Amino acid sequence: MPTERSDSDSRKLLRRLRDVLGTKAKGQERLDQITHLIADSIGTEVCSIYLFRDPETLELCATEGLKKAAVHKTRMKLGEGLVGRVARIGLPVNTADAPSEKGFRFMPETGEELYSAFLGVPIQRVGEKLGVLVVQSKQARAYSEDEIYALEVVAMVLAEMTELGAFAGEGGGGMGRLHKQPVLFRGATGQEGASEGRVWLHEPRVVVTNPVADDPLTEIDRIREAVGVLRVSVDDLLSAESLDKDQKAVLEAYRMFAHSRGWLRRMEEDISSGLSAEAAVEKEQSATRARLSQVPDAYLRERLHDLDDLSNRLLRILTGQGKDTGAEMPDNPVLVARNIGPAELLEYGRKLKGLVLEEGSVGSHAAIVARALAIPMVIHAERITNEALNGDPILVDGDQGIVHLRPEETVARSFRGTMAMQAKAQERYASLRDLPATTCDGVTIALHMNAGLMADLPSLVGSGAEGVGLFRTELQFLVRNYMPRRDELAALYSRVIEAAKGLPVAFRTLDIGSDKVLPYMKPQDEPNPAMGWRAIRVGLDKPGVLRMQLQALIRAAAGRPLAIMFPFVSEHGEFVEARAHVLREIYREKSLGHAVPSALEVGAMLETPSLAYAPDAFFEMADFISIGGNDLKQFFFAADRENERVRKRYDSLNASFLTFLEVVIARCAKAGTKLSFCGEDAGRPVEAVAFAAIGLRNLSMRPASIGPVKALLRRVDLAEARAVIDRARREGAETVRPALMEYLASVGE
Repeated sequence: MPTERSDSDSRKLLRRLRDVLGTKAKGQERLDQITHLIADSIGTEVCSIYLFRDPETLELCATEGLKKAAVHKTRMKLGEGLVGRVARIGLPVNTADAPSEKGFRFMPETGEELYSAFLGVPIQRVGEKLGVLVVQSKQARAYSEDEIYALEVVAMVLAEMTELGAFAGEGGGGMGRLHKQPVLFRGATGQEGASEGRVWLHEPRVVVTNPVADDPLTEIDRIREAVGVLRVSVDDLLSAESLDKDQKAVLEAYRMFAHSRGWLRRMEEDISSGLSAEAAVEKEQSATRARLSQVPDAYLRERLHDLDDLSNRLLRILTGQGKDTGAEMPDNPVLVARNIGPAELLEYGRKLKGLVLEEGSVGSHAAIVARALAIPMVIHAERITNEALNGDPILVDGDQGIVHLRPEETVARSFRGTMAMQAKAQERYASLRDLPATTCDGVTIALHMNAGLMADLPSLVGSGAEGVGLFRTELQFLVRNYMPRRDELAALYSRVIEAAKGLPVAFRTLDIGSDKVLPYMKPQDEPNPAMGWRAIRVGLDKPGVLRMQLQALIRAAAGRPLAIMFPFVSEHGEFVEARAHVLREIYREKSLGHAVPSALEVGAMLETPSLAYAPDAFFEMADFISIGGNDLKQFFFAADRENERVRKRYDSLNASFLTFLEVVIARCAKAGTKLSFCGEDAGRPVEAVAFAAIGLRNLSMRPASIGPVKALLRRVDLAEARAVIDRARREGAETVRPALMEYLASVGE
């Protein structure tokens, strides 16, 4: 039996607290009753409750012992004073002499100058900061461990009841009801576009409706039984033979938590103090989260995810609230999740109107699929899974990386106006679909689209693209738990060629590594995977998969033209070796009596600056070269494109970057090698004009960008644009963007 800390007192206090919460009193009245109850039960002169009015501001919402006139008047910022410190660190602050503490803030309107002793504990729920519970006394003394523990237990119940809206009130009293107020989240762009819809949570919240329990023994039996089920399920997962090293490491961390005697003992102690099994799980989850978030060790901080996942599994066992809650997906669903894999996202398909993730990255698998499905996507929307509920109205601005949850009507109207303008612009772009991207001075730019799924191919006709400049083949490997077979890939590639209806398709061979790790291949422990063992390097070192894929492509062509492009080539020798693999497979297929492509083109993606300075033989051997702008820019500027602190510092229209591109353009022109620019920047109209002005004649982009790019190209004179760029460079401009934007502003509709 666990040690019972202040057993009867704690349970009496929680029962009295539950009685207060069960009355018909409104928000402010309840808060007042609770502060009186806690002060009386603990035997202290002051009890105060501070709640967050916004993410940065705490407000005194109720007090027993301080001046009542200060209620709803006294406010402080997160981190300000002792109360703000408790809220910021998520841990108790206990001092016998509060005024002498560093950071103490005296608030004369409260009359607290009479009180020396201070104990503040956070009111939080699974990392969600809700407020601070404070007790104070005139006597200069430190509160005991039992008193701290009792207050933490009470704070846990207050957090759960706050979650359920127990303190919501009208006007200035109480506090705003959680999950009802408008909230703005600022994240980052994962995929451009805008959408309006209703929240659909990938993993619905577990709602604890019974924080206080009458029978501790029954609750302890429940927690022990649930932990037993949890341990068996984790052990079963670990016994799977298909696990790789990293997957086993994660599950071993799960098992460590699940089998921790201290974890179970602390939950049993919480239950003995009066909490239900569910509330005990969340109390320990919140407390451990607060402790781990303060440690400097990054590895230990990462274990927060393991703890959260394990605690949520345990809560689902206790409550029976599985992922399938029986709720119906709303119309126009916007998926909200902490993170999501490509296969899970593909299961939702085109029914989604938007995607919002707390984590994710611009190069993640989910982002690649979102682009393929043309779903507006925002990443790094911190804490949205804690705030959002299924069915909540939501606006997703993928262009700005902003999410409006439960927006006010004025915001929604403005957003709809913007969407209407975009829709009108799309209608105008549709009228240009069958027209060439010919500039005012008679230069025609070929616009191709990027793709990675069969779902992309209908856009080939609708967008007016002249072909597929990049077909990413890795998605078929990423969305399954086993290596695809050659005949499966051949059938898929054949359907892609047929769907293109005679338009060219450039297939990029498997680009894995860096941020794209196959679930069934052993990941590499690399300090800098973006510059490590990836793409063509993997293919050449482990040629079995490369040869299988080349065979599938050749068989898919079935006598039709075929274009193969190798990713991340950084030197001439890599291309020579990769091209030799293609020629060997062509010879092999021909000797087996299989049809070979009627025309074969073998090219490379230029994603590293080194390849621009390869020998002439490389440019003469390659049938075509595609500049991979996303990777090239990060290596050119030494700025990780997954790092928000640096990736936006560097401009594609930087004078030095454009000068570098001109080196590549000149070398390809000298060798007579076809050249294109592929990546996000190709689909940005201003950048597209600049690239065309310096000599690029083929751009490949997402289908939705073709209309805007074509519309602008048809309005400009490239000779004039080139003169503007050259003049800006001569004058020493770091970037030509301001000068080019000024010129484009002068170009009429």
